[in-house]
Amino acid sequence: MISYDDLNIQNDKITELSNILSVLIKDRSICDSETCCTIFYNYMDYVNIHMQNVDLNMYTDLLGDSSVEAKTTVENFMSGSQEIKKIMKGYKNKWCDRTQKSILIGPKHDLFVKETDEMFKMILNRIQDEMEKLYPMVRKVREEKLQ
Repeated sequence: MISYDDLNIQNDKITELSNILSVLIKDRSICDSETCCTIFYNYMDYVNIHMQNVDLNMYTDLLGDSSVEAKTTVENFMSGSQEIKKIMKGYKNKWCDRTQKSILIGPKHDLFVKETDEMFKMILNRIQDEMEKLYPMVRKVREEKLQ
């Protein structure tokens, strides 16, 4: 089982990378540089790993709890995870060439920046919700089980 500290470290890394990338992608001449692409793909990998860790480690206790609040919280996060994964898959299909580890921007730089910023905001909102809603609820349920 992954610790809250590890989940928070992952959240911090995802936030850091999204902040760095938000600045880098605005400059068209940097967007498809090898360095920017490496950071970008690291970001995508961190998000995927974090989502898997949350899916595997946070939901079980809430699913087994009898409270409506816990069940509602876990259902919201599980459906949110599915939606984020769906959006990220569409984003990757549109903008990423995984075999070349490159970003396919072409003449649509403005659209790429807009959609990337939207994805960053979505992920950062999710991270904030995890820290403010999911983790406290899991802690509460786990503490109640110990009593």
